[in-house]
Amino acid sequence: MRCMLLSTLLSLGQLLALTTSGGGFMLPCVSNRIMRTRTARVADFSSVRTKLRSTAAPIQLPPVDHPTADSSRSLGKLQSFVVKSLMISYILSMCVALPVSLFPVYLLHKARFITKSQKEKISLQVGQFCSRWMMRLFPFARKRVIVDKDDENYKNPQPSIWVCNHISLLDIFFVLALDQKMRGKKRRPIKILYWKGLESNPITRLLFKMCGFIPVDMAANEHGAANEYDPKSFKQMLKSSKEAIKEGFDIGLLPEGQPNPTPEKGLQPIFTGAFTLAKMSRRPIQMIALYGLHNMWHPDTSIGMHCTARDMAVRVYPNGRLYDAAEEFAATFEAIVGYFGAHGEDIPDNELNMWLDGTMWKTELSRRAATRMELEDVDPAIEGAAAPKRNEETEELSEI
Repeated sequence: MRCMLLSTLLSLGQLLALTTSGGGFMLPCVSNRIMRTRTARVADFSSVRTKLRSTAAPIQLPPVDHPTADSSRSLGKLQSFVVKSLMISYILSMCVALPVSLFPVYLLHKARFITKSQKEKISLQVGQFCSRWMMRLFPFARKRVIVDKDDENYKNPQPSIWVCNHISLLDIFFVLALDQKMRGKKRRPIKILYWKGLESNPITRLLFKMCGFIPVDMAANEHGAANEYDPKSFKQMLKSSKEAIKEGFDIGLLPEGQPNPTPEKGLQPIFTGAFTLAKMSRRPIQMIALYGLHNMWHPDTSIGMHCTARDMAVRVYPNGRLYDAAEEFAATFEAIVGYFGAHGEDIPDNELNMWLDGTMWKTELSRRAATRMELEDVDPAIEGAAAPKRNEETEELSEI
């Protein structure tokens, strides 16, 4: 027992050292990476071809000039120190509370009084309880949860695939603490995909193993660098996901694959593993957006726990659905979640509803088809205009 408590206290340093690793808490499945296109608006085009081709880029959200919570509620030095102290106290309390609270569950499972599935569901509830109450004892963050309580999936939860952006190493703790507010009292148990390297810390290893979370092997890159994953690990991950779905669990993952060091600029390149899982299991994809946690514990190791603000927000979007294509899911996730992660508020209601019901994507496909047709019409015209000039040059050369 002494050894366990000693390792628990020592693990605080390892947990803080996670800021140097490149993994995230929730990782995606096997899929093609959808790269985002960020193009600037051009006032004057040099030719018809350039103008038409510029319209073929994916829909981009317009820039917003209004102030964000970062600028309106920035912390002074004393406030930053207090918030940082409370946050470290919270992390330390979790390092003690989780092993002590999960130990009886471990004994019950070892004695075969409860099944593996029961152990995982109880452990998830214990982790949520500890995270929720430790945040009440050490209130380092001002939390705002935005949920549409009229959404049918909130009132009567259906099996779903949950996706969320990733902005800080605090994400997993807030997802656990706020799960009841986000998904309701009738919420289904969930298993989260995580980077296997997090198991080097005994506290995260204990929590993730007891809850039955699903690991994925991935290189420990710097945050913001390209993900390097082991394709062999995905076979086991898919098998574990299928088993979890059969046992009545929802699946949670993060399409970016690692913490985003620049959420104010939008999302990182998106993996579409959520689309693969949803298609495989015939489950709708539900979206969650986080905002502000990077201001307390930043993924960039040069910033780390330099607390500049304590406001955070989480938005649970209604109308989860199946997507027809991986690109449609990536574009929708980028437009909706990427905007909230950068600004702490939704895109305009009319655009939001169009993205959620798929109308915006159908409009985008129609626009791309029209653009291709215009390009096909313009190319022969450009070639025809260039032909006389080439003939004149040929005649001049023949005379010489």
